[in-house]
Amino acid sequence: MTRKTETLAATSLRWSRGGNLVVDDVTIDPRPGETIGLLGPNGSGKSSLLRLLAGVDRPDAGTVTLDGADIRSLGRRVLARRVAMVGQHSHTEVDIRVRDVVRLGRVPHADVFGRDDGGDAAIERALVATGMSEHADRLWRAMSGGERQRAQIARALAQDPQELLLDEPTNHLDVQHQLDILERVVALPVTSYVALHDLNLAAMFCDRVVVLSKGRIVAQGPPIEALTSDMIEHVYGVRASVVDDGGTPVIRYHRVRDREFAGPG
Repeated sequence: MTRKTETLAATSLRWSRGGNLVVDDVTIDPRPGETIGLLGPNGSGKSSLLRLLAGVDRPDAGTVTLDGADIRSLGRRVLARRVAMVGQHSHTEVDIRVRDVVRLGRVPHADVFGRDDGGDAAIERALVATGMSEHADRLWRAMSGGERQRAQIARALAQDPQELLLDEPTNHLDVQHQLDILERVVALPVTSYVALHDLNLAAMFCDRVVVLSKGRIVAQGPPIEALTSDMIEHVYGVRASVVDDGGTPVIRYHRVRDREFAGPG
């Protein structure tokens, strides 16, 4: 079998929304199977970049390619069989079971009659991978925010993607499930782009991090190289110490003790 040498990449992406430049000259060329952490403060362009990579929005300039082909030349069904995305917010007023939410990931694989020979097995694998098997028959509206997040990740995994886009997948999850989800993501034989706020989680699980500020890449590379105290202060406006723990950086934030607060009166 020929080894895959290309995957989902971005070249010189620019995109504006409401007259504001949101993504500015972003290029990312991952190795197949890499886990890439997208980092940066709120409003830095992480979610917008994921939407461009998924083909949900189209860039004003630059290209998103899948195995070297511009995704605009690919049909939606072809793209959906390869690339799965989990956004930050998923709402529905329908009384739908978790298993049926996960089954939605199989839509791109069904034929014109709705048949999907590998669907049931893929759904079960996805439920197991996210620890949701025992919740499969629960109603969506009865689930906690964290359980809904895991169900949406299961839906993406049921899609059998080769590229996985996750927008803050650890939101609403306790520490155990944050670690569990990211462990499972990095173990998958897929290229993953994961938007994260927690720099220590990114350092633990990502092969590469891409740090965005005002839509531009300000740092990119292995966590041990990109996550420096100078970068953190410049991008996030906080002081931090970074310690090398066997090749994995550990970030310790410093409290601001000398800040003066203006009280009433």
